Amino acid sequence: MNLDLSVENESFRCEVVDWLTNNLIGEFEKLRFRGGPGDEEAFTTERKQWEKVLGKSGWIGIGWPKEYGGKNLSIAEQMIFNEEYARAGGPGRSGHIGETLLAPTLIALGTSKQKQRFLPPIRSGEEFWCQGYSEPNAGSDLANISTKASLRDGKWVIDGQKIWTSLAHEADWCFLIARANSESVGREGLVYLLVPLKQSGVTIRPIIQMTGSSEFNEVFFDDAVTDADCIVGEVGDGWKVAMATLSFERGASTLGQQMQFRNELNAVIEAAKQSGAMLDPIIRQKIAKAWGGLKIMRMNALRMLGDGKQTKLGREAYISKLYWASWHRDLGELAMEVLGVDADRVASNGELSRLQKLFLFSRADTIYAGTNQIQRNIIAERALGLPRE
Repeated sequence: MNLDLSVENESFRCEVVDWLTNNLIGEFEKLRFRGGPGDEEAFTTERKQWEKVLGKSGWIGIGWPKEYGGKNLSIAEQMIFNEEYARAGGPGRSGHIGETLLAPTLIALGTSKQKQRFLPPIRSGEEFWCQGYSEPNAGSDLANISTKASLRDGKWVIDGQKIWTSLAHEADWCFLIARANSESVGREGLVYLLVPLKQSGVTIRPIIQMTGSSEFNEVFFDDAVTDADCIVGEVGDGWKVAMATLSFERGASTLGQQMQFRNELNAVIEAAKQSGAMLDPIIRQKIAKAWGGLKIMRMNALRMLGDGKQTKLGREAYISKLYWASWHRDLGELAMEVLGVDADRVASNGELSRLQKLFLFSRADTIYAGTNQIQRNIIAERALGLPRE
């Protein structure tokens, strides 16, 4: 990717900055830098209202084709928006799962009816989604799922359990994979379904994390139903569609994630100055290493995104998750070093500080969405073409 932005791109950056400046005020001022990883329970109602403001102003689905209500912005423009959003302290997005995962999947593989039904309320910030992949016995080994789906009287009937389901308690719908053929194994016989959560056949139980919050959930399906046409692809296409969804995680929003990391690094640096830890040459060296690592992460993301016209992931995409997860975990550990004895102290009201939440939440980065060990296997097999044995 050419790193030199055009005059038009810089003009667009000013437009984004002006909009954020003029809208992250008043009732939304308190949302700045809130609602991110480890802080998802902050201002949940207000952040959903913020989604409607984003939608009304056309800032949801900015990379979607115009025929689906998007702006069809270039990769460079999407990069600018996501970076400036994070730089301004834009709150954690309640609708990001629907916007960045489901919507691109439907645009690529969904029916016309599905696009007409589901894209507009995502685009307007009025319907929220979660992802139903992992199960108690199918985490990194996703192909081991056992949730069942059968077609009866024009409805899909779903029975099973999903776990570690982010924001299920906030969502209206869940896209999930289930086994339509009870005799199938592995990747065969799977279906990708769109299932409403507001029904008697669905039970959602929050899982309390080390941070004290409960972003994750267990979701139980007991004769839950969805319409027969709420299947993306055909019976047996579930694995292919699910992998297509995961590929969209490597979009331009990754650059916004990196700006959030930069905000966290800035908080670590400020804490080091206040605590006096910045006088320690080893701490300074670790901060410099973290800064350099973030620059490398950005360069790889730009290389990965390229001009946005690639139809297949390049090798650089396969190292992305392993790299950022390890970097973020190390930043959390550095935050604790910088805080020193204060790292073990909790406020009188029991509230954890921002850096304490960073440390605790980042422990999960190297586990969810494929552990570091699984990521290394993927790199070896898919990127390098090495044999399994």
